Amino acid sequence: MPERIMYLQLKTGHNTDRGPGWIARVRFTRTWRTAYVHGRTLRRVTGTPRANFDSNFYDVDTGEEFWMSGPKRDRTDGRYSHQQPLVDDDARAAYESFLAGAPLPGRETG
Repeated sequence: MPERIMYLQLKTGHNTDRGPGWIARVRFTRTWRTAYVHGRTLRRVTGTPRANFDSNFYDVDTGEEFWMSGPKRDRTDGRYSHQQPLVDDDARAAYESFLAGAPLPGRETG
């Protein structure tokens, strides 16, 4: 199962880019349509837009919506806020190496 270090932000119940954010290890299915993180199963938003247009994944159990993307070296992961994400312990070393210029695990070639 592919695994990536990703930026993840909760959108449900929060104004634009005000929800909590994380840098975390995320496991994906072979099709990249389902992600597993923090004990949640997240499914990619497809077809009819959901209530929150800023989300690209939703929790299959709770319906909560999330934005997920690769982290940015300049730390501007939240598009409209300067809120810094929490970094999970198991992702910290790879994320700090990424910020220093190394490629992310699984993305060595792009």
